[in-house]
Amino acid sequence: MKRLLALLLVSAGSFAAGQLDLKANEQPITVQRNAAAIAKIPADYRFVEPGTLTVAISALNSPPLALVASDNRTRIGSDPDIARLLAQSLGLKLKLVPTAWEDWPLGITSGRYDVALVNIAVTEARKQKFDFATYRADSLAFSVKSSSAIQAIRSAEDLAGRKVIVGSGTNQERILLRWNEENQAAGRPVAQPIYLTDDASGNLYIQSGRADVVFGPQSVAAYKAALNGSTKVVGLGPKKAWVATTTKKGNGLVYALQAALDGAIARGEYQQVLARWGEQGEAVEHSQVNPPGITYE
Repeated sequence: MKRLLALLLVSAGSFAAGQLDLKANEQPITVQRNAAAIAKIPADYRFVEPGTLTVAISALNSPPLALVASDNRTRIGSDPDIARLLAQSLGLKLKLVPTAWEDWPLGITSGRYDVALVNIAVTEARKQKFDFATYRADSLAFSVKSSSAIQAIRSAEDLAGRKVIVGSGTNQERILLRWNEENQAAGRPVAQPIYLTDDASGNLYIQSGRADVVFGPQSVAAYKAALNGSTKVVGLGPKKAWVATTTKKGNGLVYALQAALDGAIARGEYQQVLARWGEQGEAVEHSQVNPPGITYE
């Protein structure tokens, strides 16, 4: 937990120091073509569109992971930047497809996307259907309204009776439901999950008092707390996970993606992407294929 807290402070500190420049971040980072990574693309792999890497990214406005640029059209953020890094490394064009969280699994298995980058954490269950190449170490955070009397959330008891915004089908939902089991067993009121599908509604619910807590990605929580001042981070989730590029199981593309990421790490391009979005505290030293998934025991 101490390591996760340090990670959170690194990310939030970079925001507070004014290192995040959204206008400058609209300019793409140029990445070198990586012959070694290209050589790992399976000879029989067929891209959704020839010569193009089709990547699903979040349709939600969830900075710094994904957001809309000042033209109100172009998708920017750390996940689009990682997608561009992969495409350029592999000598491909890039097509970004904004996707709802609930839709990426079917989109990958049905062949609508080559890769999904929707802040997807590696789990043992997901590894049965998908292959993963890691690119960030992810933690979760609890955020509240800046004027909230809630000062800290460290355990299930701290959420007893609270109204908690959480994404459906996410790791944070599973953690919340597990904590509800603990509260129920202890005779405490359970937390009420509130399922919302857009960031604007979440902000409205928190600021109006219709929800008490947001439980979601740490990078998003740190971004909001530092740049907008209307929320504060009061705790970190009990689990850490690997965030990874996600592809269909067994098609072999994962090894080309891993090589592309490792090449960008070695050249410093990967670090440049994370630094400009305040995520350097979540950097990995190298990409892993299908590492142990997050557990909930």
